[in-house]
Amino acid sequence: MILNLIAFTSVLHESSMVRSSHEALINELEKNFDRVNILTVEQAAELPDDSFCALFIATGGVECQVKDAFAQLPDPALLVADGTHNSLAASLEIASYLREKGLASEVVHGTVSQIAERLVQLSRLHDVRSKLAGKRIGVIGTPSDWLISSGIDPEAAKERWGVELVHLPLERVYALYDAITDAEVKDACEALSARAKGSVEPTADDLIKAMRLATAIRRLVEEENLAAITLACFRLLERTGTTGCLALSLLNDAGIMAGCEGDLQTLFTMMLVQAATGKASFMANPSKIDTYSNEVVMAHCTIGLDQTQGFVLRNHFESLSGVAIQGMLPQGKVTVVKVGGRDLDQYFVTSAYLQENLNHHNMCRTQVRLHFNQPAGYFLRNSIGNHHVLLVGDHAEVLHDLLTAAGCTRVK
Repeated sequence: MILNLIAFTSVLHESSMVRSSHEALINELEKNFDRVNILTVEQAAELPDDSFCALFIATGGVECQVKDAFAQLPDPALLVADGTHNSLAASLEIASYLREKGLASEVVHGTVSQIAERLVQLSRLHDVRSKLAGKRIGVIGTPSDWLISSGIDPEAAKERWGVELVHLPLERVYALYDAITDAEVKDACEALSARAKGSVEPTADDLIKAMRLATAIRRLVEEENLAAITLACFRLLERTGTTGCLALSLLNDAGIMAGCEGDLQTLFTMMLVQAATGKASFMANPSKIDTYSNEVVMAHCTIGLDQTQGFVLRNHFESLSGVAIQGMLPQGKVTVVKVGGRDLDQYFVTSAYLQENLNHHNMCRTQVRLHFNQPAGYFLRNSIGNHHVLLVGDHAEVLHDLLTAAGCTRVK
Protein backbone atom coordinates (compact mmCIF):
# COMPACT_ATOMS: atom_id res chain seq x y z
CA MET A 1 0.00 0.00 0.00
CA ILE A 2 1.22 3.47 -0.90
CA LEU A 3 0.03 6.60 0.89
CA ASN A 4 0.36 9.93 -0.92
CA LEU A 5 0.14 12.92 1.44
CA ILE A 6 -0.54 16.25 -0.27
CA ALA A 7 1.05 18.65 2.21
CA PHE A 8 -0.29 22.10 3.02
CA THR A 9 1.75 24.45 5.24
CA SER A 10 1.28 28.13 6.01
CA VAL A 11 3.63 30.80 4.73
CA LEU A 12 4.91 31.15 8.30
CA HIS A 13 6.39 27.63 8.15
CA GLU A 14 9.04 26.19 5.89
CA SER A 15 7.77 23.32 3.75
CA SER A 16 10.84 21.37 4.84
CA MET A 17 9.51 21.31 8.41
CA VAL A 18 6.66 18.93 7.53
CA ARG A 19 8.55 15.74 8.38
CA SER A 20 10.49 17.10 11.37
CA SER A 21 7.43 18.70 12.99
CA HIS A 22 5.27 15.57 12.52
CA GLU A 23 7.94 12.92 12.97
CA ALA A 24 5.89 10.66 15.27
CA LEU A 25 2.98 10.56 12.84
CA ILE A 26 5.12 10.00 9.75
CA ASN A 27 7.05 7.21 11.48
CA GLU A 28 3.78 5.49 12.42
CA LEU A 29 2.44 5.80 8.89
CA GLU A 30 5.63 4.31 7.47
CA LYS A 31 5.13 1.28 9.71
CA ASN A 32 1.68 0.70 8.21
CA PHE A 33 2.25 1.53 4.53
CA ASP A 34 4.82 0.23 2.09
CA ARG A 35 5.69 3.80 1.17
CA VAL A 36 4.64 7.28 2.28
CA ASN A 37 5.12 10.11 -0.22
CA ILE A 38 4.87 13.75 0.85
CA LEU A 39 3.90 15.76 -2.22
CA THR A 40 2.86 19.18 -3.41
CA VAL A 41 -0.48 19.68 -5.18
CA GLU A 42 1.37 19.87 -8.49
CA GLN A 43 3.24 16.62 -7.88
CA ALA A 44 0.05 14.84 -6.83
CA ALA A 45 -1.61 15.90 -10.08
CA GLU A 46 0.90 13.71 -11.96
CA LEU A 47 -0.09 10.52 -10.10
CA PRO A 48 -2.23 7.81 -11.71
CA ASP A 49 -5.96 8.30 -11.20
CA ASP A 50 -6.27 5.31 -8.87
CA SER A 51 -3.60 6.52 -6.43
CA PHE A 52 -4.59 6.78 -2.77
CA CYS A 53 -4.17 10.40 -1.65
CA ALA A 54 -4.94 12.38 1.51
CA LEU A 55 -4.52 16.05 2.36
CA PHE A 56 -1.86 16.51 5.05
CA ILE A 57 -2.92 19.65 6.90
CA ALA A 58 0.44 20.27 8.54
CA THR A 59 -0.35 23.70 9.99
CA GLY A 60 -3.12 26.21 10.41
CA GLY A 61 -3.55 29.08 8.01
CA VAL A 62 -3.83 26.91 4.90
CA GLU A 63 -7.55 27.23 4.31
CA CYS A 64 -7.19 29.47 1.24
CA GLN A 65 -4.49 27.21 -0.23
CA VAL A 66 -6.88 24.25 -0.14
CA LYS A 67 -9.70 26.43 -1.51
CA ASP A 68 -7.53 27.49 -4.45
CA ALA A 69 -6.60 23.85 -5.16
CA PHE A 70 -10.23 22.66 -5.04
CA ALA A 71 -10.31 21.42 -8.63
CA GLN A 72 -7.29 19.18 -8.02
CA LEU A 73 -8.40 17.61 -4.74
CA PRO A 74 -9.10 13.89 -4.48
CA ASP A 75 -12.68 12.71 -4.00
CA PRO A 76 -13.37 12.03 -1.19
CA ALA A 77 -11.04 14.51 0.50
CA LEU A 78 -9.34 13.01 3.57
CA LEU A 79 -7.81 15.65 5.82
CA VAL A 80 -5.04 14.29 8.04
CA ALA A 81 -4.49 16.41 11.15
CA ASP A 82 -2.49 15.40 14.22
CA GLY A 83 -3.46 18.61 16.04
CA THR A 84 -0.07 20.33 16.12
CA HIS A 85 0.43 23.84 14.72
CA ASN A 86 -3.36 24.47 14.69
CA SER A 87 -3.82 21.77 12.05
CA LEU A 88 -7.07 20.42 13.52
CA ALA A 89 -8.78 23.81 13.61
CA ALA A 90 -7.84 24.44 9.98
CA SER A 91 -9.02 20.96 8.97
CA LEU A 92 -12.45 21.47 10.50
CA GLU A 93 -12.91 24.74 8.62
CA ILE A 94 -11.69 23.20 5.36
CA ALA A 95 -13.88 20.10 5.71
CA SER A 96 -16.96 22.25 6.24
CA TYR A 97 -16.14 24.30 3.13
CA LEU A 98 -15.57 21.19 1.00
CA ARG A 99 -18.89 19.65 2.05
CA GLU A 100 -20.67 22.91 1.18
CA LYS A 101 -19.13 22.61 -2.28
CA GLY A 102 -20.38 19.03 -2.66
CA LEU A 103 -17.08 17.23 -2.04
CA ALA A 104 -17.22 14.44 0.52
CA SER A 105 -14.63 14.96 3.26
CA GLU A 106 -13.44 13.44 6.51
CA VAL A 107 -11.01 14.72 9.11
CA VAL A 108 -8.67 11.90 10.12
CA HIS A 109 -7.56 12.79 13.65
CA GLY A 110 -6.56 11.09 16.90
CA THR A 111 -3.43 9.50 18.25
CA VAL A 112 -0.80 8.64 15.67
CA SER A 113 -1.83 4.97 15.83
CA GLN A 114 -5.50 5.86 15.41
CA ILE A 115 -4.71 8.03 12.39
CA ALA A 116 -2.64 5.26 10.83
CA GLU A 117 -5.33 2.64 11.49
CA ARG A 118 -8.03 4.79 9.91
CA LEU A 119 -5.91 5.56 6.85
CA VAL A 120 -5.22 1.85 6.37
CA GLN A 121 -8.99 1.20 6.45
CA LEU A 122 -9.63 3.97 3.96
CA SER A 123 -6.79 2.80 1.73
CA ARG A 124 -8.32 -0.68 1.52
CA LEU A 125 -11.72 0.83 0.76
CA HIS A 126 -10.13 2.97 -1.96
CA ASP A 127 -8.47 -0.13 -3.43
CA VAL A 128 -11.74 -2.08 -3.51
CA ARG A 129 -13.66 0.82 -5.03
CA SER A 130 -10.94 1.20 -7.66
CA LYS A 131 -11.26 -2.48 -8.56
CA LEU A 132 -15.06 -2.24 -8.77
CA ALA A 133 -15.20 1.10 -10.60
CA GLY A 134 -16.74 0.73 -14.04
CA LYS A 135 -17.53 -2.99 -13.61
CA ARG A 136 -20.56 -4.06 -15.64
CA ILE A 137 -23.02 -6.41 -13.95
CA GLY A 138 -25.15 -8.37 -16.39
CA VAL A 139 -28.73 -8.94 -15.29
CA ILE A 140 -29.83 -11.70 -17.64
CA GLY A 141 -33.60 -11.99 -17.56
CA THR A 142 -35.61 -10.76 -14.58
CA PRO A 143 -35.19 -11.66 -10.89
CA SER A 144 -37.18 -14.60 -9.55
CA ASP A 145 -40.64 -13.65 -8.28
CA TRP A 146 -39.89 -14.82 -4.73
CA LEU A 147 -36.93 -12.46 -4.31
CA ILE A 148 -39.04 -9.57 -3.05
CA SER A 149 -36.26 -8.03 -0.93
CA SER A 150 -33.10 -8.51 -2.97
CA GLY A 151 -33.12 -5.67 -5.51
CA ILE A 152 -30.81 -2.66 -5.54
CA ASP A 153 -31.04 0.96 -6.62
CA PRO A 154 -28.84 1.23 -9.75
CA GLU A 155 -27.95 4.86 -9.09
CA ALA A 156 -26.99 4.17 -5.48
CA ALA A 157 -24.86 1.19 -6.53
CA LYS A 158 -23.05 3.35 -9.07
CA GLU A 159 -22.58 6.26 -6.65
CA ARG A 160 -21.39 4.19 -3.68
CA TRP A 161 -19.41 1.46 -5.43
CA GLY A 162 -18.98 2.48 -9.08
CA VAL A 163 -20.72 -0.57 -10.58
CA GLU A 164 -23.15 -0.45 -13.51
CA LEU A 165 -26.16 -2.69 -14.16
CA VAL A 166 -26.70 -3.94 -17.71
CA HIS A 167 -30.07 -5.58 -18.40
CA LEU A 168 -29.98 -8.28 -21.07
CA PRO A 169 -32.93 -10.33 -22.39
CA LEU A 170 -32.86 -14.10 -22.16
CA GLU A 171 -33.37 -14.19 -25.91
CA ARG A 172 -29.68 -13.27 -26.28
CA VAL A 173 -28.77 -16.48 -24.46
CA TYR A 174 -31.28 -18.56 -26.42
CA ALA A 175 -29.82 -17.41 -29.74
CA LEU A 176 -26.28 -18.29 -28.68
CA TYR A 177 -27.40 -21.61 -27.17
CA ASP A 178 -29.22 -22.67 -30.34
CA ALA A 179 -26.14 -21.90 -32.45
CA ILE A 180 -23.81 -24.13 -30.40
CA THR A 181 -23.59 -27.76 -31.57
CA ASP A 182 -23.14 -30.80 -29.39
CA ALA A 183 -19.80 -31.45 -31.06
CA GLU A 184 -18.46 -28.05 -29.94
CA VAL A 185 -18.80 -28.95 -26.25
CA LYS A 186 -17.95 -32.66 -26.44
CA ASP A 187 -14.34 -32.22 -25.22
CA ALA A 188 -15.39 -29.90 -22.37
CA CYS A 189 -17.96 -32.44 -21.21
CA GLU A 190 -15.42 -35.24 -21.24
CA ALA A 191 -12.93 -33.13 -19.27
CA LEU A 192 -15.55 -32.25 -16.66
CA SER A 193 -16.64 -35.87 -16.30
CA ALA A 194 -13.05 -36.97 -15.86
CA ARG A 195 -12.50 -34.37 -13.16
CA ALA A 196 -15.69 -35.23 -11.21
CA LYS A 197 -15.66 -37.84 -8.46
CA GLY A 198 -18.85 -39.25 -9.91
CA SER A 199 -22.19 -38.54 -11.53
CA VAL A 200 -25.52 -39.54 -10.03
CA GLU A 201 -28.55 -38.38 -12.01
CA PRO A 202 -27.31 -36.52 -15.14
CA THR A 203 -27.21 -38.36 -18.46
CA ALA A 204 -24.72 -37.65 -21.25
CA ASP A 205 -27.43 -35.61 -22.97
CA ASP A 206 -28.02 -33.58 -19.77
CA LEU A 207 -24.32 -32.76 -19.63
CA ILE A 208 -24.22 -31.71 -23.29
CA LYS A 209 -27.16 -29.31 -22.81
CA ALA A 210 -25.68 -27.83 -19.63
CA MET A 211 -22.30 -27.27 -21.31
CA ARG A 212 -23.94 -25.68 -24.35
CA LEU A 213 -25.72 -23.27 -22.01
CA ALA A 214 -22.49 -22.57 -20.10
CA THR A 215 -20.72 -21.82 -23.39
CA ALA A 216 -23.55 -19.55 -24.55
CA ILE A 217 -23.53 -17.51 -21.35
CA ARG A 218 -19.73 -17.22 -21.42
CA ARG A 219 -19.92 -15.85 -24.97
CA LEU A 220 -22.53 -13.29 -23.90
CA VAL A 221 -20.28 -12.26 -21.01
CA GLU A 222 -17.42 -11.69 -23.43
CA GLU A 223 -19.58 -9.83 -25.96
CA GLU A 224 -20.86 -7.43 -23.30
CA ASN A 225 -17.60 -7.16 -21.30
CA LEU A 226 -19.32 -8.21 -18.09
CA ALA A 227 -17.49 -8.60 -14.78
CA ALA A 228 -20.39 -10.45 -13.13
CA ILE A 229 -23.80 -11.86 -13.99
CA THR A 230 -26.98 -12.94 -12.31
CA LEU A 231 -29.32 -15.25 -14.10
CA ALA A 232 -33.08 -15.86 -14.24
CA CYS A 233 -32.41 -19.57 -13.83
CA PHE A 234 -35.91 -21.00 -13.82
CA ARG A 235 -37.04 -19.27 -17.03
CA LEU A 236 -33.97 -20.67 -18.78
CA LEU A 237 -35.05 -24.15 -17.78
CA GLU A 238 -38.43 -23.71 -19.47
CA ARG A 239 -36.82 -22.85 -22.82
CA THR A 240 -33.61 -24.93 -22.91
CA GLY A 241 -34.51 -27.92 -20.77
CA THR A 242 -31.45 -27.39 -18.59
CA THR A 243 -30.43 -25.23 -15.64
CA GLY A 244 -27.74 -22.59 -15.24
CA CYS A 245 -26.04 -24.31 -12.29
CA LEU A 246 -23.03 -25.58 -14.25
CA ALA A 247 -22.68 -22.29 -16.16
CA LEU A 248 -22.48 -20.30 -12.94
CA SER A 249 -19.98 -22.72 -11.45
CA LEU A 250 -17.62 -22.44 -14.42
CA LEU A 251 -17.93 -18.65 -14.59
CA ASN A 252 -16.94 -18.31 -10.93
CA ASP A 253 -13.90 -20.47 -11.62
CA ALA A 254 -13.00 -18.05 -14.42
CA GLY A 255 -13.11 -15.07 -12.04
CA ILE A 256 -16.50 -13.83 -13.30
CA MET A 257 -18.76 -13.67 -10.27
CA ALA A 258 -22.03 -15.39 -11.12
CA GLY A 259 -25.12 -15.76 -8.97
CA CYS A 260 -28.54 -17.33 -9.15
CA GLU A 261 -32.11 -16.13 -9.45
CA GLY A 262 -31.42 -12.49 -10.26
CA ASP A 263 -30.32 -11.74 -6.67
CA LEU A 264 -28.30 -8.55 -7.15
CA GLN A 265 -27.49 -7.93 -3.49
CA THR A 266 -25.83 -11.30 -3.10
CA LEU A 267 -24.06 -11.03 -6.44
CA PHE A 268 -22.62 -7.67 -5.39
CA THR A 269 -21.47 -9.27 -2.13
CA MET A 270 -19.57 -11.86 -4.17
CA MET A 271 -17.94 -9.08 -6.20
CA LEU A 272 -16.96 -7.17 -3.07
CA VAL A 273 -15.48 -10.32 -1.51
CA GLN A 274 -13.43 -10.97 -4.63
CA ALA A 275 -12.16 -7.37 -4.75
CA ALA A 276 -11.30 -7.33 -1.03
CA THR A 277 -9.80 -10.80 -0.60
CA GLY A 278 -9.07 -12.12 -4.09
CA LYS A 279 -11.28 -15.13 -3.36
CA ALA A 280 -14.34 -16.56 -5.05
CA SER A 281 -17.30 -17.41 -2.82
CA PHE A 282 -20.35 -19.64 -2.47
CA MET A 283 -23.88 -18.17 -2.67
CA ALA A 284 -26.25 -20.27 -0.58
CA ASN A 285 -29.54 -20.50 1.28
CA PRO A 286 -29.60 -20.87 5.06
CA SER A 287 -31.48 -24.18 5.14
CA LYS A 288 -31.43 -25.07 8.85
CA ILE A 289 -30.75 -22.82 11.85
CA ASP A 290 -30.19 -23.93 15.45
CA THR A 291 -30.04 -20.82 17.64
CA TYR A 292 -29.09 -22.87 20.72
CA SER A 293 -25.97 -24.43 19.24
CA ASN A 294 -25.32 -21.55 16.79
CA GLU A 295 -25.23 -24.05 13.95
CA VAL A 296 -26.41 -23.19 10.45
CA VAL A 297 -26.73 -25.42 7.39
CA MET A 298 -26.20 -23.59 4.10
CA ALA A 299 -26.94 -25.15 0.73
CA HIS A 300 -27.23 -24.41 -2.99
CA CYS A 301 -27.00 -26.27 -6.29
CA THR A 302 -23.93 -24.53 -7.66
CA ILE A 303 -20.45 -23.69 -6.43
CA GLY A 304 -17.21 -22.96 -8.23
CA LEU A 305 -15.35 -26.23 -8.75
CA ASP A 306 -12.06 -24.67 -7.64
CA GLN A 307 -13.54 -23.90 -4.23
CA THR A 308 -14.12 -27.58 -3.53
CA GLN A 309 -11.97 -30.53 -2.52
CA GLY A 310 -13.93 -32.59 -4.99
CA PHE A 311 -17.38 -32.64 -6.54
CA VAL A 312 -20.09 -34.92 -7.86
CA LEU A 313 -22.36 -34.13 -10.80
CA ARG A 314 -26.01 -34.09 -9.70
CA ASN A 315 -29.27 -32.75 -11.06
CA HIS A 316 -30.89 -29.52 -9.89
CA PHE A 317 -32.74 -30.14 -6.63
CA GLU A 318 -36.05 -28.33 -7.23
CA SER A 319 -36.55 -29.28 -10.87
CA LEU A 320 -34.76 -32.65 -10.84
CA SER A 321 -33.22 -31.71 -14.19
CA GLY A 322 -30.07 -30.28 -15.68
CA VAL A 323 -26.62 -30.55 -14.10
CA ALA A 324 -25.88 -29.22 -10.62
CA ILE A 325 -22.77 -29.42 -8.47
CA GLN A 326 -22.47 -31.23 -5.17
CA GLY A 327 -19.20 -29.86 -3.88
CA MET A 328 -17.22 -30.89 -0.82
CA LEU A 329 -15.60 -27.97 0.97
CA PRO A 330 -12.61 -28.17 3.32
CA GLN A 331 -13.26 -28.34 7.04
CA GLY A 332 -12.02 -25.27 8.90
CA LYS A 333 -12.45 -21.52 9.26
CA VAL A 334 -14.84 -19.73 6.90
CA THR A 335 -16.55 -16.35 6.66
CA VAL A 336 -20.24 -15.67 6.04
CA VAL A 337 -21.14 -12.22 4.72
CA LYS A 338 -23.98 -10.32 3.06
CA VAL A 339 -24.12 -6.74 1.80
CA GLY A 340 -27.68 -5.58 1.22
CA GLY A 341 -30.35 -2.96 1.34
CA ARG A 342 -31.46 -1.22 -1.85
CA ASP A 343 -28.58 1.24 -1.41
CA LEU A 344 -26.05 -1.52 -0.56
CA ASP A 345 -25.48 0.22 2.77
CA GLN A 346 -26.12 -2.65 5.23
CA TYR A 347 -24.06 -5.70 6.00
CA PHE A 348 -23.74 -8.82 8.10
CA VAL A 349 -20.48 -10.64 8.61
CA THR A 350 -19.22 -13.35 10.92
CA SER A 351 -16.45 -15.88 11.07
CA ALA A 352 -17.56 -19.50 11.40
CA TYR A 353 -16.23 -23.03 11.39
CA LEU A 354 -17.20 -25.47 8.67
CA GLN A 355 -17.82 -28.69 10.56
CA GLU A 356 -18.89 -31.07 7.81
CA ASN A 357 -20.33 -31.55 4.35
CA LEU A 358 -23.82 -33.05 4.30
CA ASN A 359 -25.80 -35.17 1.86
CA HIS A 360 -29.47 -34.69 2.73
CA HIS A 361 -31.96 -35.65 0.03
CA ASN A 362 -34.33 -32.76 0.81
CA MET A 363 -32.17 -29.69 0.13
CA CYS A 364 -29.88 -28.21 -2.53
CA ARG A 365 -26.89 -30.27 -3.58
CA THR A 366 -23.86 -28.56 -1.99
CA GLN A 367 -24.54 -28.60 1.77
CA VAL A 368 -22.35 -27.52 4.67
CA ARG A 369 -22.91 -27.38 8.41
CA LEU A 370 -21.35 -24.34 10.10
CA HIS A 371 -20.81 -23.24 13.66
CA PHE A 372 -21.20 -19.44 13.80
CA ASN A 373 -19.06 -17.22 16.02
CA GLN A 374 -21.96 -14.75 16.29
CA PRO A 375 -25.55 -15.49 17.29
CA ALA A 376 -27.29 -17.37 14.49
CA GLY A 377 -30.54 -15.80 15.66
CA TYR A 378 -29.64 -12.95 13.29
CA PHE A 379 -31.28 -14.93 10.49
CA LEU A 380 -34.58 -15.11 12.33
CA ARG A 381 -34.63 -11.51 13.61
CA ASN A 382 -32.77 -9.25 11.18
CA SER A 383 -31.61 -11.27 8.16
CA ILE A 384 -30.65 -9.27 5.07
CA GLY A 385 -32.70 -11.35 2.66
CA ASN A 386 -32.29 -15.05 2.02
CA HIS A 387 -29.02 -15.82 0.20
CA HIS A 388 -25.71 -15.24 1.98
CA VAL A 389 -22.13 -15.72 0.82
CA LEU A 390 -19.55 -18.12 2.25
CA LEU A 391 -15.82 -18.02 1.58
CA VAL A 392 -13.02 -20.18 2.89
CA GLY A 393 -10.82 -18.56 5.55
CA ASP A 394 -11.43 -16.01 8.30
CA HIS A 395 -11.85 -12.65 6.56
CA ALA A 396 -14.52 -11.24 8.89
CA GLU A 397 -12.38 -8.47 10.40
CA VAL A 398 -11.09 -7.26 7.02
CA LEU A 399 -14.61 -7.15 5.57
CA HIS A 400 -16.01 -5.48 8.68
CA ASP A 401 -13.33 -2.76 8.56
CA LEU A 402 -13.92 -2.25 4.86
CA LEU A 403 -17.69 -1.93 5.12
CA THR A 404 -17.46 0.28 8.20
CA ALA A 405 -15.10 2.56 6.32
CA ALA A 406 -17.69 2.71 3.52
CA GLY A 407 -20.29 4.00 5.97
CA CYS A 408 -22.40 0.84 5.90
CA THR A 409 -24.47 -0.20 8.91
CA ARG A 410 -23.78 -3.56 10.53
CA VAL A 411 -26.83 -5.73 11.14
CA LYS A 412 -26.71 -8.25 13.98
